[in-house]
Amino acid sequence: MAKCEFCDKGVTFGIKVSHSHRRSNRTWKPNVKRVKAIVNGTPTHVYVCTRCLRSGKVTRAV
Repeated sequence: MAKCEFCDKGVTFGIKVSHSHRRSNRTWKPNVKRVKAIVNGTPTHVYVCTRCLRSGKVTRAV
């Protein structure tokens, strides 16, 4: 699974617990988009989570 290249947010693992308290493994996946952003002065495709996009850590290329 892709990882955010700005904040290194990736897949998190945990345990799903049902109503009867049966437990099984599960994963939480980040909302990662492939966008064209300006990195080091050149526009390149990078994987960025939506929180970094909204907060302005990434400058998108037009």
